Amino acid sequence: MSLQTPRPAAPSPVLATAPAAPDAAAAYFAARLAFHTDVADVHTALAAGATDFVVVDSRSTEAWEQGHVPGAVHLPAARIPQDAGELLDPAVPVVVYCWGPGCDGGTRAALALARLGHRVKEMLGGIEYWIREGYEVETRRGRERRPADPLTGPVVDPLTGSVADPLTGPVGAGDCGC
Repeated sequence: MSLQTPRPAAPSPVLATAPAAPDAAAAYFAARLAFHTDVADVHTALAAGATDFVVVDSRSTEAWEQGHVPGAVHLPAARIPQDAGELLDPAVPVVVYCWGPGCDGGTRAALALARLGHRVKEMLGGIEYWIREGYEVETRRGRERRPADPLTGPVVDPLTGSVADPLTGPVGAGDCGC
């Protein structure tokens, strides 16, 4: 009878790459928070009357009219170089968003604003996650809640007649404007 030493188990896929050392992880996550914020924090701050930042919606006019964060400034990403100087105070930090995680328009807008000297964060999840959380959106008609359940079907904007899925953006629009 022979005794064999048990072989060490292979690391799980989660630990195939070892976690960073605590000091490196702290530096990474602190830096990440300097670049991003989430919809819950933006909503909480706005609901409390925060005035220490401005929210910028970088989507097209059609998308803006379908619904945007109340109080946001409409500044499509492509218009930032021409219009940011008139619409934004460089001393006030900017939180920018676009459709959602599948769109990098918010990232492009943040880059354009940073290149112009603005301090900027991107709102993770964009308008998609704002709606998923059940927060109000503003349209030309005023404030309203959009259905967050994709099973409720598309939203038809009563002002523009355009059809939009509240979670994925305008149906049939080839370019969201960002």
